[in-house]
Amino acid sequence: MSMRGIEGINVIVTGAASGIGRAIALRLGAEGARVGIFDLDAKGGEDTAAGITREGGAARAWRVDITDLEAVQEAVDRFEKAFGPTEGLVNNAGWDRAMPFLETTPELWSKIVAINLFGPLNMHYAVLPGMVARERGKVVNIASDAARVGSSGEAVYAAAKGGILAFTKTLARELARSGIRLNTVCPGPTDTPLFRDFAGEGERGEKLRQALQRAIPLGRLGRPEDYAGLVCFLLSADADYITGQTISVSGGLTMQ
Repeated sequence: MSMRGIEGINVIVTGAASGIGRAIALRLGAEGARVGIFDLDAKGGEDTAAGITREGGAARAWRVDITDLEAVQEAVDRFEKAFGPTEGLVNNAGWDRAMPFLETTPELWSKIVAINLFGPLNMHYAVLPGMVARERGKVVNIASDAARVGSSGEAVYAAAKGGILAFTKTLARELARSGIRLNTVCPGPTDTPLFRDFAGEGERGEKLRQALQRAIPLGRLGRPEDYAGLVCFLLSADADYITGQTISVSGGLTMQ
């Protein structure tokens, strides 16, 4: 049985060339949504779109730098010309480079904040006016449990994702009477290309993986597909009375 209110809606997913974003886009396509994939990785985005269309769904990919507001606005315009008004937005794109804060540089801070905070702000700025005019729309922001509990080696990333939590709650309050729902999903440690880059290769990476698996009550790292169902639910009609919430999906590593 499909989730109510997903079939036929137009949804943009950022960072859907791989990892969690790809899993979300594929699930949305399987649920009958028309999916726009925004990612700097043009080939990966096209591969995700092809995976949706092979199964009979509708999807297109655009190479987009979400840190560039003008580029984002142009891409949203192209998406809406192809599929119609944007009814759902999933801000998933993110990036980090792990190291102790005192070893970082302002140049690194700027890149992390640009991608993880200003990128989603640009997406909201481009998409929300149309949603408000139509008095309907849903946004799901993918943050991180690093924003809720901290994460060694990810100080600036955690700060940017913490900003997303506060931003989402604030917009949920501002736009509730306009019919817009916004919620945040916070993944725990997940086996994605970003995690593998964070953990490093070889013995160091394997030790970190094993330590996390021991700490997680369910005994494993997250998988990209662990988040797709919740995101689809939050975009569905079954979540019409849910807004401004932050939901952790971490195998029990963090419990609120």
